[in-house]
Amino acid sequence: MSQQTENPLREAIAGAIRENDVILFMKGTPEQPMCGFSARSVAALEALGAPFAAVDVLPDPRIRQELSALSNWPTIPQLFARGELIGGCDIITEMYESGELAGALGIEAPADLPAEAPAGEAAPAEAPPLQIENRLS
Repeated sequence: MSQQTENPLREAIAGAIRENDVILFMKGTPEQPMCGFSARSVAALEALGAPFAAVDVLPDPRIRQELSALSNWPTIPQLFARGELIGGCDIITEMYESGELAGALGIEAPADLPAEAPAGEAAPAEAPPLQIENRLS
């Protein structure tokens, strides 16, 4: 087999995209987004009441690298619905505000949905940074 077909991480990412109707690759978790863009994306999905899976790309930089290679999209977050890339935070926000996001996710928007996408809140700045253990000595 070629090296391209033997990439377990890329295959796992592709599998997650296939297996989840809606999946958001983000920095942090829905409960604790680690950037404003991820927070805003989660807030838009939650305002719609959309069920979604989420993958935190921060613990392993290879996740982000392989995801971007697979999707041909450079930024995080990345939202997929039914196996197709929707886009990043700006596109999610625009689609939310135009009313297109609910349809793209295969759900019906709540009747009392605010016209402007919610901002969401990222984790506080004092959240502990990722730690790298130094084993060079």
